[in-house]
Amino acid sequence: DASDPASAAQVLKLDPAFVRTIDRTGGTVLHTSRTNPGRVSSDQAPAALRDQVTGEGPFDFTDHVLRTIEQLGIHALVPIGGDDTLSYALRLHDEGMPVIAIPKTMDNDVHGTDYCIGFSTAVTRGVQFIHNLRTSAGSHERLAVIELFGRYSGETSLVTAYLAGVDRAVISEVPFDPNRLSDLLVADKRSNPSRYAMVTISEGATVASGELMVTGDADAYGHRKLGGIGQLLGEALHERTGEDIIYQQLAYLMRSGSPDSLDLMVAMNFAVMAADLALERESGRMVSLRNGTYTTVPITAMREGVKRVDVDELYDAEEYRPKVRHVLGKPMFLY
Repeated sequence: DASDPASAAQVLKLDPAFVRTIDRTGGTVLHTSRTNPGRVSSDQAPAALRDQVTGEGPFDFTDHVLRTIEQLGIHALVPIGGDDTLSYALRLHDEGMPVIAIPKTMDNDVHGTDYCIGFSTAVTRGVQFIHNLRTSAGSHERLAVIELFGRYSGETSLVTAYLAGVDRAVISEVPFDPNRLSDLLVADKRSNPSRYAMVTISEGATVASGELMVTGDADAYGHRKLGGIGQLLGEALHERTGEDIIYQQLAYLMRSGSPDSLDLMVAMNFAVMAADLALERESGRMVSLRNGTYTTVPITAMREGVKRVDVDELYDAEEYRPKVRHVLGKPMFLY
C-alpha cells in the first residue's frame, strides 16, 4: 500500500542494478532533509500522521519512527551525516535501536573522528576556485573576500587558506576586528607584486562585537541559515580602505560534483566497516579515523558537542592566518 508509510512500497531495494553507480555519483541517492523527527512543526507533519496530533507543535514522532523501523524488519540503522543527523541517531540509540553511524559533513566537526566524508572534496573545490579567482583579483588589483561553509568550526576556511596560500583566514572560533583585518590586507596587497590580497572567512564567523549573519526561520534543529558575513566584511573593507572588493560566496559549489579520491577511499572504507559491524550484530558505534587509523568509537562521543579548531595550536588570532609549525610527528590532518 503506497499510502502506508510503513509499507514495502516506501522501500528502495539496494540491489546491484541500483547501487552500481553510487561510487561515481555526486550528491546522495538517498536525498537529504533538515527534518528532525523528534521536533516536527505542524506544517511539516506528514499527512498520514496529522490526525494523531493536536495543537501547534512541535511534535515528537520518534515512537512512529521506531514502530515503522520494526514493521519494516530493519535490524540496524546506518545514519550518515553531521552533528544534527547523528544527534537524532543518538536519540534512537538511547531508545534501544541498533545504530551504526557514519560521519559525513564538509565542516569536519564531528567529535570522535579526525575525518568526516566530504571535507577533502570541499577543501579541494575551495582551493581550485580560489586559484581561479586570483586571475580576476590580480588583473583588477582588488581585495578578494571568499566566504566558505563552516557554522561552528572554521576548519574548512583554515585548511583551504593554508593550502591555497591565501593571505588571511577568518574562522568561526575567533571573532575578528574588521579594522585590524583591513590594515593587514592593505599591507598584503602592497607587498604583492601583482597588487591584490585575499581572505577566506567562515560563514559562522563573527565580528568582535558578536554579530552573526543569519537569515530566515530556524530549522528543526534550531539553526537559522548562515551567510553574508563575507559581504559584511567586504563592505567594511571598502569603507575603511576605499578599495574595490571582490566578494565570492562559494556556498554549494564546495559540495557539488563528484567526490575526490580521498573522500572515495574514506567513504568506501567507512561503508565496509559499517557493514561488518551490522553483520556482527554490533551497534551503538560510529566508524572513525583516528591518528590515520580506521577504528570505531561509541556513538555517545556525539555528546561532547561540535569539534572545533585548536586555535592555540593551528591559528594566529592576531594575524588572522594559519599557524602550522613542527609538522614532524603530527597526524595527517595536523590534529
